[in-house]
Formats: sequence, structure tokens, C-alpha cells
Amino acid sequence: MSKGFFNVPVPSNEPVYSYAPGTQERTLLKQAIQVAREQELDVPMFIGGKEIRTNNLGELRPPHDHQHLLGKYHIGSKKHVEEAINAALAAKGDWERLAWQERAAIFLKAADLISVKYRYQLNAATMLGQSKNAFQAEIDSACELTDFLRFNVKYMTEIYSQQPPISPEGVWNKVEQRALEGFVFALTPFNFTAIAGNLPSSAAMMGNVVVWKPSNTQIYSAQLIMRILQEAGLPDGVINLIYVSGPDAGEVIFNHRDFAGIHFTGSTAVFQDIWKTIGNNIHKYKSYPRIVGETGGKDFILVHPSADAKVANTAIVRGAFEYQGQKCSAASRVYIPSSLWPTLKETISADIASFKVGPTEDFSNFVNAVIDEKSFDKLARYIDQAKEDADAEIIAGGTYDKSTGYFIQPTVILAKKADYITMKEELFGPVLTIFVYEDEDWLKTLELVDSTSIYALTGSIIAQDRYAIAEATEALANAAGNFYVNDKCTGAVVGQQPFGGARGSGTNDKAGSMINLLRWVSPRTIKETFVPAIDYRYPFLKEEN
Repeated sequence: MSKGFFNVPVPSNEPVYSYAPGTQERTLLKQAIQVAREQELDVPMFIGGKEIRTNNLGELRPPHDHQHLLGKYHIGSKKHVEEAINAALAAKGDWERLAWQERAAIFLKAADLISVKYRYQLNAATMLGQSKNAFQAEIDSACELTDFLRFNVKYMTEIYSQQPPISPEGVWNKVEQRALEGFVFALTPFNFTAIAGNLPSSAAMMGNVVVWKPSNTQIYSAQLIMRILQEAGLPDGVINLIYVSGPDAGEVIFNHRDFAGIHFTGSTAVFQDIWKTIGNNIHKYKSYPRIVGETGGKDFILVHPSADAKVANTAIVRGAFEYQGQKCSAASRVYIPSSLWPTLKETISADIASFKVGPTEDFSNFVNAVIDEKSFDKLARYIDQAKEDADAEIIAGGTYDKSTGYFIQPTVILAKKADYITMKEELFGPVLTIFVYEDEDWLKTLELVDSTSIYALTGSIIAQDRYAIAEATEALANAAGNFYVNDKCTGAVVGQQPFGGARGSGTNDKAGSMINLLRWVSPRTIKETFVPAIDYRYPFLKEEN
């Protein structure tokens, strides 16, 4: 071990700025937004450190203002997937041999660049490209991505420091953590800039090389992350950013002998198809690929009759409608006892009526646009269906308009049956479904919560009765990988609540923890004997006198 092995900066969570009126950060962020809106970017792919332009262009437009052009990106083909793989493999030897301290320095520098130099530019890109309000963008792109980078360095040093506890006299036992044999494919979603940055960087930090395909609706901020990593000193070819279709990427990557793993966040259906493809192709690979994925959710809030109604109301409203419900962890189904329903119906409806809905550039808007027309149309269909169904009633919202942006008015559906379709299926938008249960059916409702959905990502219990909290925590042990008591079911913080779920929600490899980084290394055990045996005979073989 080199001197000063543990001498790395001790991480702490990046402070979240308020962006309240009169603050300096509010002024600087508005300036960054204005600058971004006034220019039209030409966004290349990044392969082997080179900027690749194909002149086959896609458009980048704000979801809340789809008439405005932010820029155009260069669409790649299977050829570019192959080039990205080749560039990654060419960079692999030097990168995995580089001392871990040198790799750490790159990502620590990137964290500082994001925290200071690029804070407002990256937040502005997230606001414009993904339609997040100022506070949601701050939590995501400035703070969480910075936290991922800094805390992952800490977890990396802890992994490398773990050694066998016993080396008998004359023997030295060691464990080394090797990068995977091949390349890692990072397939990242639109909804969190931090996730898009973490999936490729966490694998790369452990000595791996990466092919990174972001969602088309997140390219605007993804390309800025790539430029920041380059400025931080990331060597050419370690992470390669490409904009290709899913089928083109899959056909090349999942048939490649050197495919070593996938780091994925996205839909359950896509992840299951990927898993099936990898399984069918398993004989083609040098080693068994690591399959790490965080997928869908049908996240719940369970309100007990003993709950404080104000606490429950705030948890429901924030949990369901922050970032238009486009979080994997967003509250999507809520169970409310009949004794509290009249009060909560009134307060939830009143809060929704007070929401301002509109573009992110107006900081007074709490709700902005959903990500694209496909999402808008899907949500509109569910809303229209609820209007027609006898088993559902819309008690708030229910309107939508895509003339200038993809705006869905925050909507609450009251389900008259516990298995109504919007209690089960992931919608990924500002549509919340509530089921009212009889107070005496508390235990039955626990069973309902556990069995209604295929997912198990997040959930929360709102109660003052400690026995009820304990009952729910035990009964719902497998219903949520992140479980909250008297809080909303969103808002996991790196270093505090490692994030991930099981069942239909993924492999539960907990982004923001040592657990996740362990998936990107392959250990080798080394035993060195200083004075080896020179005779095969053991003492028991000696004859008695």
C-alpha cells in the first residue's frame, strides 16, 4: 500500500442552495438560463476523446417550450457503437493500471468543477433540457452528482483497503480488486442528471472503461457532464458518449465478446429484455457480465388512522408532484383511512389548486412540463380513461395542454377498487391515485400494499402510533428498498440513504454506496508463502516407533 492510503478528503453532502428571492444564486442561475437560451448548441458524440459529428441531426427542445431550439445533436449508427467499444478497449490497459489515487483525483476535481465553476450552467441545462424547476435541478445536477463523485471515492478507498484478516506466520494473504475484463455499457435515463453522470463514472472510477448512451431527452446536460470530465483530466477513451438508437446499441454491444457489464436505469420492460438478451448470448462472452439495474416503481404512501393530517398531506403532495412525478421514487398510490379522508381530500385539493404550472424560467412555478409528447399522450389517455370508468373519480386536475409545452395538470384519481389500473401500473407523471380504506381494515391494507404492485422501490408510512409503524415496517419488508417513516417516499441522499429496490424495481445494488462499486470489480486472492514446503509428507504419515 502506498503512503497516505486513507488520506483522501472526507466527503460531506453538498449544501443545497435555496434560490429564494434576493439571493445571489438566484441571480446567477437566471443569468445562466438566459445565456443558454440565447445560443444554439452543436452537440457531438465523444469517442476516444474526439468530437464526432455525423450531420444526421436530432433536435434539443425544452419540454415546456417546444417551439424553442436549444441545439442539435449528431445521431450515430452501429459503426459508432463499434468505434466507441474499440476506443474503450484501447484505453483499458493504461486506465486500469493507473494508481487508484490518480483516478480518484480526476473525479474529485470533477466534483469541485460541478460544485463551483459549472454549478449554474449545469443546473440551467437540467432546467431547460429536462424541465426541472430551480430547486429540483439544484438537488439533482449540482448536489447529488457532486455527492456521488465524492462519496464514491470514499467507498473506493474502503474497498481497496479490505484485506484478509489473517496471514499465518510465513504467509502473506492479499486481495486485489481488478477492473472487469472488457467494457461496461452505461444506459442512462432522462429524469436525473446525477444518475446520468453516476452510472458511467462509478464504473470508470473502479478502473473500467465505458460506453455511455444517455436518453435522447437528457443529451443537453449529458454532453456538459462529458466536457466537465474531460476538463477534470479524464483520459481519452475511458468514457465514450454516443447518441444511437437502443436497437443499434444493443445489437453491437450484447453480441460483443468483451461485454463485461451494464449499468442501467430505465423501464422494467427494457431491463427485462436486456437481461433476456444477455442470457441468450451468455456463451459469447469472456466472463459472466455484471447486470446492475434500477427500473420502475409504483411507490406508495400508507397513512395510518393515527397520522398527523398535515404531515400526511405534505408528504403526499410533495412526494407525488415534485418534478411532475417523474421520479422513480415518486408517490404514485396512496392509502388513506376513511377517518382522515375528508380532511385530506380538502387539503390535498387546496394545495393542488394553489400550484402554479408553467415553464422553469419562471421560478414561481412548482410544476413544469413532462419530458416529451410520448409521455404526455400516455398520461392523457389514463386521465381520459379515469373520467369514463365507473371505478374511478377525478377529484383534482384532469386537464392537459401541449400547445406550447407538455403540461399535465397535477391530477388525483380516487380509485373505488384497490386494484384499479392506476393503482398498479407505473405512469411516471403528475397523476396520483388514492384508495380509501376502512380504519378497521388496517391489517388487510398492509397486505394490499404488499401485493398490488410488481414493484418494490420506495414507500412510506405516516403514523404516530409506534405499534403501527412497527407493523408496517415488518409487513412491508420486501415492498420497498427505500422505506420512509413520517416522510415522503422521495429524496434519498447519497451517504445517507443508498438507493435501490427489488422485485420489478431492479437489482437493488444501491447507488451511492459501496455495494454498487463492488459490482464493478473482480477480486483476486493472492497467497505468497515465504518458506515453501519441500517435502510432500505430512506428519501423520510418519510411522510409529
